[in-house]
Amino acid sequence: MTDGMTDGAMPSEHGARPRRALGLDVGSKTIGLALVDEAGIAAHPLGVLARAGTPADVSAIRTLVEQHSVTDVVVGIPYDLSGRVGHRARRVLELYTAIETALADRVKLHEQDERFTTREAERVLIEADMSRAKRKGVIDQQAACLILQTWLDSARSK
Repeated sequence: MTDGMTDGAMPSEHGARPRRALGLDVGSKTIGLALVDEAGIAAHPLGVLARAGTPADVSAIRTLVEQHSVTDVVVGIPYDLSGRVGHRARRVLELYTAIETALADRVKLHEQDERFTTREAERVLIEADMSRAKRKGVIDQQAACLILQTWLDSARSK
């Protein structure tokens, strides 16, 4: 497709396995992780990686790609409210480029606008009556789920 999206987790026309996507919510201290289910329908929390520098982060992501037979990696990009690439987005795009360089032969990378994702994840967790302490431990992976689910839904509608 010309817009850079694949058909998400949808099966190919020849009945091949659904595509397996990994969603990343990249922060300064952690990376929230989400994985699409085996049916290719819904994003589920996978965990959180502590940031350890770009080479170590890419290595950890490579391991996850191999362990889970990932075909697509969806990276949330924190654009400014105006839609421009600001300081935070530039930092995430540096990691995006490093992942792309290291894994170009294994996965297809996708950018997903993640403005308001963390705020929405927090709202969902508050509505679930989760305590502030527990929210802190799962907010990044919940944000990764929202990033990945938004991409899945968008890809499915194309």
